[in-house]
Amino acid sequence: MTSFPFSDNGFATAFDAIQEHMDRVLRGVGVPAALRATPQAHFPPVNVGVSGDSIEVVAFVPGVEPDTLNVSIEKRLLTISGERLAPQLPDNARYYARERFEGRYTRVVELPADADPDNVQARYADGCLAISIKRKEASKPRLVTVQ
Repeated sequence: MTSFPFSDNGFATAFDAIQEHMDRVLRGVGVPAALRATPQAHFPPVNVGVSGDSIEVVAFVPGVEPDTLNVSIEKRLLTISGERLAPQLPDNARYYARERFEGRYTRVVELPADADPDNVQARYADGCLAISIKRKEASKPRLVTVQ
């Protein structure tokens, strides 16, 4: 019986190397990050929840200044964008490993059809951007009395 040429670790390592290489190749040619499926396509990470009255979105943006955040809603799409800068190293220092994403980012979240784009609040605290979008009145759950 022949064994599979890649062990689980070997395959994962090879796949990661290919993905890193493609990221380096495509970084400057204008290919949108969402199409590349690189870590930048998932920044900032978000949690999305729905309550009876609102849609709640929390974006985790540590190290980003609140005044550099751009939030907009158009045609049921919530867009969070901005730029995340890296701390400056002293002139005589250089990186030998970098895991923290830096640069421009855009994250788009599709909202439910009952989102009210005219009733939105956003607040920033402790590295989290909390966005609350009210639901349209007609779509809120209602208790119906049976007669």
